[in-house]
Amino acid sequence: MLQSPPVVLTIAGFDPSSGAGVSADIKTIAAHGCYGIAAITALTVQSTIGVRQVSPVEVGLLRDTLEELIADVKPAAVHVGMLGSAQVADTVAAFLKRSQLPHIVLDTVLKSTSGANLLDDAGVKILSERLLPVAEAITPNAQEAAVITDMRVEYVDDMRQAAHKLHQMGARAVVITGGHLDKATDVFSSASGEVQIFKSERQQSTSTHGTGCAFSTAIACHLAQGRPLAEAVLLAKAYVTAAIANAYPIGKGIGPVNHMYRMKNHPGGYVKKLASGKD
Repeated sequence: MLQSPPVVLTIAGFDPSSGAGVSADIKTIAAHGCYGIAAITALTVQSTIGVRQVSPVEVGLLRDTLEELIADVKPAAVHVGMLGSAQVADTVAAFLKRSQLPHIVLDTVLKSTSGANLLDDAGVKILSERLLPVAEAITPNAQEAAVITDMRVEYVDDMRQAAHKLHQMGARAVVITGGHLDKATDVFSSASGEVQIFKSERQQSTSTHGTGCAFSTAIACHLAQGRPLAEAVLLAKAYVTAAIANAYPIGKGIGPVNHMYRMKNHPGGYVKKLASGKD
């Protein structure tokens, strides 16, 4: 019997176009050799063109789903994405505090790529006060860091200062992503306050939907596999960069990254092996 891979739990919304949310997270988890399980926080009406509607799930259903999952399997890491409402954020915060699961990565999703609000003001307050402290790492983009800290976050020095403020607010490790900069720059501030800067060439692509989800979920996968956080951040950044570079056009709007780019030639190769009779 094969050895079971690490289990990664993602708690996030559902994007029917599969560019972001739990379906994209599951693809990312599979691409990293882990097994994904999921609890949906909200249903959305959206496509590559944008988010049209958000409907948070009933919190009793979410709570029961989470309890059922961890009664059956033990996640090696947890990814938290879109929450959708204050009630959902409160339910997730209470669950994470109660369950004491390892390697929690919080993606502080506040708005969609198209600009739709994905968490109300009361939810942002709960996220800031109750979810930041339980996460091993948080991964806000510059705009999200600005909202949470009530600071201007436009340049690398701003990102450093925002990371410091987030530590003061209870966050342990902080990764602020700066895909808006001329060179895509992420600022990683460890739990001890040591700062590292990760840079890469800015990708000229219209297939960038779900980059934040892929990045934070990839970090959770590497932590589940026992890698140190700084290495997990570096590898996750490389994964997202390659997923953008290998993306293909989907839809009429901002298309998804290619979460499974490493497997793009596998199906054809496998079919050829079957046709040739080779194992």
